[in-house]
Amino acid sequence: MNRRKVVIMGAAGRDFHNFNCVFRDSEAYEVVAFTATQIPGIESRRYPAVLAGSLYPDGIAIHPESDLERIIAEEDVDEVVFSLSDVSSEQVMAAAARTNAAGADFRLLGARATELVSSRPVVSVCAVRTGCGKSPASRRVTAILKDMGLKTVAVRHPMPYGNLKDQAVQRFETIADLERHDCTIEEMEEYEPHLRGGSVVFAGCDYEAILREAEREADVILWDGGNNDTPFFRSDFHLVLVDPHRPGHELSYYPGQTNFRSADCLVIAKIDTASRAGIEAIWQSIRAVRPDVPVVEAAIPITVEGEGEGLRGKRVLVVEDGPTLTHGGMKFGAGVIAARKFGAAELVDPRPYLVGSLRDTFAAYPGIESLLPAMGYGAGQIEDLEATIRNTPCDAVVIGTPIDLRRVVTIDQPALRVRYELQEIGRPDLADVLRSFWEARR
Repeated sequence: MNRRKVVIMGAAGRDFHNFNCVFRDSEAYEVVAFTATQIPGIESRRYPAVLAGSLYPDGIAIHPESDLERIIAEEDVDEVVFSLSDVSSEQVMAAAARTNAAGADFRLLGARATELVSSRPVVSVCAVRTGCGKSPASRRVTAILKDMGLKTVAVRHPMPYGNLKDQAVQRFETIADLERHDCTIEEMEEYEPHLRGGSVVFAGCDYEAILREAEREADVILWDGGNNDTPFFRSDFHLVLVDPHRPGHELSYYPGQTNFRSADCLVIAKIDTASRAGIEAIWQSIRAVRPDVPVVEAAIPITVEGEGEGLRGKRVLVVEDGPTLTHGGMKFGAGVIAARKFGAAELVDPRPYLVGSLRDTFAAYPGIESLLPAMGYGAGQIEDLEATIRNTPCDAVVIGTPIDLRRVVTIDQPALRVRYELQEIGRPDLADVLRSFWEARR
């Protein structure tokens, strides 16, 4: 039998999971390459043989996405499997057009093929876009489950940006584990808040193996989704955040719309900072598409060290969460909201002072403008971030990242950290819906 030749388009996450679930041990397919984008440097590696399985003794090459047409032609590829997330529907169809024009079929894998089944209950927390407030929502859900007497283990959406062979299964219990696993800033931003809340976190590349390890320790598995991707585990309760700062995206981004349509509960976050028009537009989408689903409204109140007095009248450099500003497409984050709330005189534009790889980031995402994304996918990029902050003339630095950036980079200027947590408004709240879910399950 001739094996169908396959290319998997991705960005070091969903692509590897789709391969593991559908293609790794299948004699019907030959995956000739992965293509990669979004994350700096990942396109020069190989998916290692130890993870790829017996059919791929040399592993699998990872190429830049720009090489897609060349690979299809040279390898006589039969189909391209799209495995990216947080992309517009227009981008998905553009990828389909590129694939079809080059002569191959275009494929999207669904939940039945890619969701692993757990022996433990699974609560998933996902979103329709990056930067909706999923991380504080995950922390809030974990706290509620803990109050219900349930031991929760968090499994985080993959961010395997280092040595893939060493990242098959990663377990984090202490802050020291972050250093031991040589985590990037993005990884620390997602893992550290769970660790400080007393939860164990698993992540890596092989989510079948990760799930089985997590089941040994948990009463409940919390799937902490990322990049608006759909869960890797079959959910018993699927919680999805929508963002009134970006109304309409819940129906125009992939696979965020899949999350929106499959949610067991929707959370409209950021209602304290969004416009009434934005909130009403979200409600219109819910009434049109998901009128049957429980909806929780929530604020994400922002606090600043020293009650923000260090910002009043100052020229400030705002450093925000990197993915929210880049492929998340947001024009601002918690740091900007805090700077404006506490009376900063000016947001200093970092673009004249960018160093190294950050110039490439701003070239790829020109809409960022007068903010600095906390890019840190490797040691070199962290050094570039530190140098850019040092070079930027400002009175203070506002740290809007989920972790205290001062633990990772040296900041010479006075720096104030912004904190934000999810706070439900009215009823039902998350405790209501989670207790109702648990009682129904029992």
